Amino acid sequence: MKPRAGRIVSGIVLALALLLPAAAGAQTTPIPGPCIDGNLPSGARSRICVPLAGWNQQLVVFAHGYVPANEPLDFYHLSLGGLSLPLLVQSQGFAFATTTYRQNGLAILEGADDIRELVSAFTMQRGVPQRTFMTGVSEGGLVATLLLEQSPETFSAGLAACGPVGSFRGQVNYVGDFRVLFDYFFPNVIPGTAIDVPPDVAPNWLTQYVPAIIGALQANPVRARELMRTSGAAYDPANPATIAQTAVNVLWYNIFGGTDAENKLGGNPFGNQLRLYLGSSNDLRLNLRIQRFAASPVAVAKMTQYETTGRLKRPLITLHTKADEVVPFLHEPVYLAKVLLTGHSGLLPLPVDRYGHCNFNTNELLTAFALTVR
Repeated sequence: MKPRAGRIVSGIVLALALLLPAAAGAQTTPIPGPCIDGNLPSGARSRICVPLAGWNQQLVVFAHGYVPANEPLDFYHLSLGGLSLPLLVQSQGFAFATTTYRQNGLAILEGADDIRELVSAFTMQRGVPQRTFMTGVSEGGLVATLLLEQSPETFSAGLAACGPVGSFRGQVNYVGDFRVLFDYFFPNVIPGTAIDVPPDVAPNWLTQYVPAIIGALQANPVRARELMRTSGAAYDPANPATIAQTAVNVLWYNIFGGTDAENKLGGNPFGNQLRLYLGSSNDLRLNLRIQRFAASPVAVAKMTQYETTGRLKRPLITLHTKADEVVPFLHEPVYLAKVLLTGHSGLLPLPVDRYGHCNFNTNELLTAFALTVR
């Protein structure tokens, strides 16, 4: 989801490159082969890379994070410091496969289907791998989790990093709640509403609206902290600048993703008619005056398809920072409860005590992948 997801995908692949010589078991020194691009039946593009020598008969599949709907379809997040990630993966003996998905923006269900088609395309070309690992970050973390639940015959294990795995509708409401609360505490900074974003906001986001948001928060730090309390959004108390960082990052999803989600879900998915907001200096006034919206019944029904069930039949590692401002850490205990209530096992949550969305270091990624591929 957003540019940082690409950095974390890169870090995950680097972790693989550092970790897996012992796990690969290849008898020949791996020699990376060329990556072959193709087209999947859905219209998504595929990229498959297999070592010319020393392939360990295992496959690593990546689901990328959120890309705005207005961006072109492409293979995002495939470089690290100028180095090719497919080359890094292959140098450790693994085959590598990824897809553009058939669309950008909200692409979770479509992304999961495109990953299935990707694995089928790989199998037709190279045979069935001994093991296939499904990994994803942010939005791709939900793609990975849904695939582990729904297609256990395809994947041996998975890693979902910083994904909205607990409740998709809860994630939608988190972003919407933050927008209505921001508009309450800082009116007229962003035009439109939580469910009606004028088309000229996104093109002027960085030049006009980000400076306006930061300026408003800095001019009234008391209200800025009330915004954090009432929304429950994470920030680093030791670094007040992270309040503005949180606000900009969460609002970005409302601006760049709200209309796209509404179009794809068949109506407005955000509803707060009965929400009680607490934590301000005057909660009665807040709840009387904040903007209220009703979610479309069509969108609410459609969102059930995006919800995880907790029915895991393959091991899944979830990696999440405790102070994730974009995808709240609350998703982790919610998903754990789902797994426990279904009587399934195989989930291993790995919490990281740090601020920031997908803000992991290499050692944490190494640990997660060591547990994934054991």
